[in-house]
Amino acid sequence: MPPIRFFFVLTILFSCCDALRAEQRPNIILIFIDDLGWKDIGCYGNDFIETPRIDALAKSGIRFTDFYAAGAVCSPTRCAVQSGQNQARIGITAHIPGHWRPFERVITPLTTMALPLQTVTVAEALQQSGYTTGYVGKWHLGKSPQYQPEFQGYDFSAVINGPHLPGRYRVQNQPNLQPKPGQYRTDFEADLAVNFIETERKEPFFLMVSPFAVHIPLGAMSERVNKYEQKAKENGTNLPHPVYAAMVEHCDELVGRIVDAVKESDIEDNTMIVFTSDNGGLYRRYDYQEAADDNVTSMAPLKGEKGSLHEGGVRVPLIIKYPAITTPGSISNEPTISYDFFPTFIDLAGGKLPVNQIIDGQSLLPLLEDPKTALDRDALHWHYPHFHHDRPASSIRERDWKLIEYLDGSGDLELYHLTNDIGETKNLHQSKPGRTADLRKKLQSWRTEVLAKMPIPNPHYSAERAHEWWSMRTGRPVPSETRQRFPPTEKGL
Repeated sequence: MPPIRFFFVLTILFSCCDALRAEQRPNIILIFIDDLGWKDIGCYGNDFIETPRIDALAKSGIRFTDFYAAGAVCSPTRCAVQSGQNQARIGITAHIPGHWRPFERVITPLTTMALPLQTVTVAEALQQSGYTTGYVGKWHLGKSPQYQPEFQGYDFSAVINGPHLPGRYRVQNQPNLQPKPGQYRTDFEADLAVNFIETERKEPFFLMVSPFAVHIPLGAMSERVNKYEQKAKENGTNLPHPVYAAMVEHCDELVGRIVDAVKESDIEDNTMIVFTSDNGGLYRRYDYQEAADDNVTSMAPLKGEKGSLHEGGVRVPLIIKYPAITTPGSISNEPTISYDFFPTFIDLAGGKLPVNQIIDGQSLLPLLEDPKTALDRDALHWHYPHFHHDRPASSIRERDWKLIEYLDGSGDLELYHLTNDIGETKNLHQSKPGRTADLRKKLQSWRTEVLAKMPIPNPHYSAERAHEWWSMRTGRPVPSETRQRFPPTEKGL
């Protein structure tokens, strides 16, 4: 009889310990907006677009001023988030499938067309720590069925295609979850996120929500567009574009619905909510670079935009709320980057990093506890060897200093002191030759370390045809008339 009692007591103790561990492992929600610029929301200085729920999230958590997307376009950053690595190691350096300019001075490398299945994703690592994992929205890490989120560690996935109305979608395991007739895509993505939170609230979960907004083509619900058109007239401003402003507000509503679902599920104190973007904002609506119509928004004082390694192309918002650690309204100025999420989430979950996979990121938990902390990191690196909104380039940021090296055969270098010149207006590479040489050597050494794919001289270079864009999908020239797919005056849906 006593041994039975002893066994019974042990069973209770182990059950209590498991419950305690489950309670201590926080839920993690990563909200990953597409193409949202550093200055597109109120708490980062935008006084036109209304983002009350995102601003409230910042007030209740920590806001980062110097956070960077790992890539200048979407697929590279998404690769970095999933792998914990700089995407140059994997070769996803352009949006999949990328652009092609066959008569430029250099031949740019092909991007890897899918996240390799042997890569241990953050979702797979969290599964090992007992987390249920979910993915909602845009994936863009491989088009074929075998490369979708359910094969990359996600227990639940809803991959949605189609810009604003969910034209094509595939909700894994729950076919009953369908969009309402005429439902705006961001609203449907919020429905899916809220359903996941309510369903999985009793056990630790990781949810990544990746809406298509605010990516072009512009499109938003008409009543919100009308509001911003009227507001623009009253303010006498033409930026941001009213449809774009409405799209950002749709995303703000998505954030609000997720925050409310967490609170109503009584898991607010044990849930980390992370809000960020996959790359810098888009200044002008482009289709194959030269073709453009009206302006969308402004990253001022930042220089550049999506597709560029200047600050406007890679510096993005980051807000983190985790009541157990973060001090409401705190701010961190420490340079941080997208692949920091992987070790941060594993650290938070009490898990283990992959043994045979290099992790370039560092845990952000010390910064959440003390925003004035400095991470033990030498530099941040970018490698974007493609033509898009700028020329092929690599860059390095080492504390205050940033170097951009162009890889198009020009040999152009740009050196900036970001603390004194956030707008990158003064190129100091000639007046600071020692600093330039040092950073260039470090950048070249890093590219060698990660086996970064480089452009090579093009024997078919033609100055007269260098501007031509060819389709990676068809292998044919893109006719100039098809480069302006998006009408200059959108009124919303």
